[in-house]
Amino acid sequence: MRTTLTIEDDLAIQLQRYQKERGLSLKLVVNKALREGIKQLTSPTPKHKPVRMRSVSLGKCLTSNVDDVGEALAIADGEDFK
Repeated sequence: MRTTLTIEDDLAIQLQRYQKERGLSLKLVVNKALREGIKQLTSPTPKHKPVRMRSVSLGKCLTSNVDDVGEALAIADGEDFK
């Protein structure tokens, strides 16, 4: 089948580079690229394994109110906050 395509400049450069490196015709390179692209587009998305995380006890909270920034900074600096 013959058809006319407008290929964006960045893709054309990549196709030409691939063509020159391997000494292939532009027709062969474009057909190969289209086959690989269509294969990826139509293949099912691989399922990922669920992520497992272990919980860790961090101990008792050292501040009476976690929203009190002054108290948290004082404790972090080793000061006695009152």
